[in-house]
Amino acid sequence: MNRPPLHPETLLRPRVPSPLQEVRDDRFARRGITLLLKRDDLIHPDLPGNKWRKLALNLEAAAGRTVLTFGGAYSNHLRATAAAGRLLGFPTIGMVRGDELARRPLNPSLARCAADGMRLHFVDRSAYRSKASPEALEGLLSLFGDVEVIPEGGSNALAAQGCAALGRELRGHTDVAAVACGTGGTLAGLAAGLDGGQRALGVPVLRGGFLGTTVTELQQEAFGGPAGSWSLDERFAFGGYARTTPELDAFAADFEHRHGLPVERVYVAKLLFALTALAEEGAFAPGSRVTGVITGTPDAPGPQESSVSR
Repeated sequence: MNRPPLHPETLLRPRVPSPLQEVRDDRFARRGITLLLKRDDLIHPDLPGNKWRKLALNLEAAAGRTVLTFGGAYSNHLRATAAAGRLLGFPTIGMVRGDELARRPLNPSLARCAADGMRLHFVDRSAYRSKASPEALEGLLSLFGDVEVIPEGGSNALAAQGCAALGRELRGHTDVAAVACGTGGTLAGLAAGLDGGQRALGVPVLRGGFLGTTVTELQQEAFGGPAGSWSLDERFAFGGYARTTPELDAFAADFEHRHGLPVERVYVAKLLFALTALAEEGAFAPGSRVTGVITGTPDAPGPQESSVSR
């Protein structure tokens, strides 16, 4: 079946390039460091931050077909995909981790997905863990027919290619570009888009030590091999995905008070804490321009699951 091309950028009018904002913070200034914030949270009200960058090329590839993707009960990625389906007029299916949720009232996040037209399909946690296996994907195609499958968190080769635009937007503006990481797609693309002499820093928000391999594999799939200079600092997960501590909560509240910027807690708070700690450790040379990518907003409609549920 021939379908007309889908051009999300034309139809949704995202705010790209996103604004780059200098933040005057004495914890950086006294070490001769300029702190910049890349305001990807302002790209689009329904597909903010890396959600837009990761989904845009995937939606073009889907060309109006049903999009099937994965997430937990409070998944930002599911909400963004459902919103894109509503705005662009294509069907969406969300494979939600936890079959017990089918017997409960929908939480605000899943209710938003349903209101945007997403068909929710709840799967048990064991089956969810094997969702990327060839057998599982074949079963989904048998069950749902002609669908475009996008992985959890939206991270695949097309997502990394979409996020390369983020790096290109920062060429000439920064020495270090840092981003909080869940599934690795944003970091893979960010590093690829930067110029030589710039470097990307990833701050994983969950434990496990697997993200380096994931980013390497994504770059291989998206760009044919290693692309750009990047590294990870895995010291700032604060206990795991969506977990926090009084220290992190106090830091985020203080940052909000200092700069009037609402701080999303699952990703952005850990990124900003990491940059502040690294500055105090002397990790950035005097005269450096350091950019934190603000990948999301703190307006999620409920608590986050303590697992990878982007």
